[in-house]
Amino acid sequence: MVFLKPLKGILKQYRERCDAPIRKLLHVTDIMPRSGPATLTSLQTLFETKRGTVLPLPPRLAHLYGCLRMPLPRSHTHVFSNFVTTLDGVVSLNVKGHASGGDISGFSAQDRMVMGLLRAIADVVIIGSGTLGVDRRHVWTAEAIFPKLADDYRQLRKALGKHAAPLNVIVSGSGDVDPSLPVFVSGKVQALIVTTTAGAKRLLKQTVPDSVEIRAIRPSVSAHSGGARAHRHGASAIAASAILDAVSRVSPGKLILVEGGPRLLGDFYAESLLDEQFLTLAPQIAGRDPGDGRLSLVMGKAFAPNDPLWGKLIDMRRGGNHLFLRYSFH
Repeated sequence: MVFLKPLKGILKQYRERCDAPIRKLLHVTDIMPRSGPATLTSLQTLFETKRGTVLPLPPRLAHLYGCLRMPLPRSHTHVFSNFVTTLDGVVSLNVKGHASGGDISGFSAQDRMVMGLLRAIADVVIIGSGTLGVDRRHVWTAEAIFPKLADDYRQLRKALGKHAAPLNVIVSGSGDVDPSLPVFVSGKVQALIVTTTAGAKRLLKQTVPDSVEIRAIRPSVSAHSGGARAHRHGASAIAASAILDAVSRVSPGKLILVEGGPRLLGDFYAESLLDEQFLTLAPQIAGRDPGDGRLSLVMGKAFAPNDPLWGKLIDMRRGGNHLFLRYSFH
């Protein structure tokens, strides 16, 4: 990719930074309050992957996160996801006013810092219409999730050769999307809506900004794509492979971040298209009642016991009582 060339001359510098202990601590207490769940402190690296290229994190992000390695593919996509879950596997309480990841993480500043970091390195962020509905005023950028680290995130993107915010992709089979929301009209991101032919007709009855691209996917395509695993676990209205194909026609970027929701994530797992899972484990027991609608990491797809998916733990960090896990699935 284009940004690999300027990186080559500084990779050794960042490898040495990752392999050596940080001796000079940076003052980050001015970022967030000193007490409570919003306090931002550095993550403790318990186990670290050696896979991929060392990314040139600015000093403050390097202090907060540590070393971050990621594949930088030239010819294929690398799809990764980021979620936060309770100890008993709930990723959303699915209750009005309490359906966000903040309710799961305890509004952890460290979790938001990691969310911002992953968005900062991504070329594309994919979400479902349900995720859009939870936070209708949001724009899926690093700066939006942690504004006080905005300059650091922008510095990282510039070092990676990424001069614009990641493409925001909204997936909606029905096309029941409000095109007047900030993600479409703020001008902060380029937006793509991936929908069905019926959904596209519904959308085009509204006033859609010229900057928003709509890609219609025929449902018959999803029924015949995704391989054997997707067939065993049922076809969705829009196949994950069709989403990636639509994205590739709009963006040449290779680092694709899937932020949910759980049904969309399940589609990517069912088609074996998810390479890595970043997972924050929050020290909360949410509990369940019959029919309460609380969501787990994957919904709409059942893998075990006949076809379980097993990941390999490649990275683990600790932030207070939270664990920040990273699993490889390829």
